[in-house]
Amino acid sequence: MILALLSFTATQVQAFELFGWKFFESSEEEQEAVPDPLPYEAEISVSAGEEETTSELKSASILVQEQSKPPSGEAGLLSRALSDRERLVAKLYSDGRYGGTVDISLNGLPLETALEQSDLPDARPVKVNILINPGPAFTFGKVSVSSKGGDLSTDPAFWGLTGGDVAASGKILTAENRILSILRGRGYPKARIAERRITADHSSKRLDVTLLADAGPQARFGRVSVNGTKVTDPDFVVQQAMLPEGGIYSPEDLARARKRLNELGIFSSIRLVEGEIEGPDGSLPITIEVSERKRHVIGAGASWSSTEGFGVEAYWRRRNLFGRGELLSIDGSVGRLGNESLADLEYSARIAFEKPGVFGPLTSFSTSLGAKQENPDAYKSRSITFDAYLNHQFGETLKGRAGAEVYYANEDDVFGEADYLLAGLPAELTFDNRDDLLNPSKGIFAALFMEPAYDTLNSNAMGFVKGTVSSYFALDDSKRFILAGKATAGSIFAPSVEAIPASRRYIAGGGGSIRGYAYRNVGPRVDGEVTGGRSIIELSGEVRIQVTETIGVVGFVDAGNAYEDSFPDFSEGLKVGVGGGLRYFTPIGPLRIDAAVPLDPEKDDPDFALYVGLSQAF
Repeated sequence: MILALLSFTATQVQAFELFGWKFFESSEEEQEAVPDPLPYEAEISVSAGEEETTSELKSASILVQEQSKPPSGEAGLLSRALSDRERLVAKLYSDGRYGGTVDISLNGLPLETALEQSDLPDARPVKVNILINPGPAFTFGKVSVSSKGGDLSTDPAFWGLTGGDVAASGKILTAENRILSILRGRGYPKARIAERRITADHSSKRLDVTLLADAGPQARFGRVSVNGTKVTDPDFVVQQAMLPEGGIYSPEDLARARKRLNELGIFSSIRLVEGEIEGPDGSLPITIEVSERKRHVIGAGASWSSTEGFGVEAYWRRRNLFGRGELLSIDGSVGRLGNESLADLEYSARIAFEKPGVFGPLTSFSTSLGAKQENPDAYKSRSITFDAYLNHQFGETLKGRAGAEVYYANEDDVFGEADYLLAGLPAELTFDNRDDLLNPSKGIFAALFMEPAYDTLNSNAMGFVKGTVSSYFALDDSKRFILAGKATAGSIFAPSVEAIPASRRYIAGGGGSIRGYAYRNVGPRVDGEVTGGRSIIELSGEVRIQVTETIGVVGFVDAGNAYEDSFPDFSEGLKVGVGGGLRYFTPIGPLRIDAAVPLDPEKDDPDFALYVGLSQAF
């Protein structure tokens, strides 16, 4: 289950803050922050025949949208009115209306007169009237696009400026941004719009546009320097940025460099500052300006479900241990609180070390030592694990790792008590192009895990294989209706189920598997007790609907089962759980509350189950 991380900050005696929102804060407290608040009432009037634009203009108006938040005195109201007039004129331009007018009066006094007098009539609240005549929509007339260098297309249609189309100002700005983006992408970092000539012919309602770009000189990446480091080795920063000195300038290379540096987790801010082009080869020096984060981090989290009880975790981390991005972390957790006696709780402790930039910027080394006790209904396991991995980033969306693992476990299950000592060579490949890790609306996540292993205590060879794929599809442009699906399959190749440690066998059920069923309680049974199996199938589907900006609802179906053989024989049908949930969207991800019902419960399965966590279920 994903842990829900909660943070509370006291703000007042009767107010508190959660996820950045303040609760139980009175309106009087909010208004006290504005000195001399001046109340007003704003109303928009649109000329006859143009009433269909009223709602859009109201949405664009600061005076209308912010009238519940009075400005500070008459000067504040006049300033707001000036800004509003500019916004409303810009809104008309964005609709291609270049002959429109916006007139604002305050207590019957025109805005220009009020600015000259710096005084308003005494009536309160101030009556603000906004009279708008949108005027006719203009269309593009003659359009010319050219450039000095860079070999750009001169076809106006290529830039979205087709003659006869509505001459929305946003189309011109979009065309300019595309021009500069293409030129920069071709190695011209100093590209600019040298000339913008726009002529509105009010008699023909046409807008003529002339755009002239100046590409400037083509550049190559020059010397890379670093500012702002205190603990971090500057040479390490340059290495991880991987900017190709001598290579043609590329905004994509800069974006990838910023992403790699950000993923180190040691900087709170990163800026890549471009210098001036130097020398006959067009060398462009780059300065990486960084601000280092605090090196010590502590945190805590909690989760709950009706079948697994409460779980708590805490961690301590030391960033940038030796000045080259190293991370030392210590984690601990306790689970099934309230469901078990103290001796039968689930707990874990782990110490881990990570070092980026070994064998090149895209490869890191990680190692960990951990101990845990697991106590689902099917078994009780006490284990110690030591592992070491090389991790490599193959591309923007593809990464992998491979290493070695030693795993010792002492376990009690339906087969009795047994000890295992596995030596394995695990490897994993992950593809991830989701648009959001905690609340994805599009993309695919896929992972494939494989590990050959040998039990040195019992002289058994075995192999583990498991793959999972999840995909997301938005049904509308605003991404309020999303379909999400997930499929998981795995096999273990071993002489028998009993030869595999119970904690490594495939058992389904629980919050991260088939919701509604007890945690790790779905699979082959002996005398009514779950043994686990050598293969597994899990399927999940969700319909996610965002009702408001902060509230969402979800309906879901989970299905799956584990089987005794290394390949599913489907001797037992899939177990199905159905349910629904609420989502509360916070700045750090959706807070999830799910309720699920098992359609075919067995021994130890509940009538229904509740789950609370942070982020979507998958």
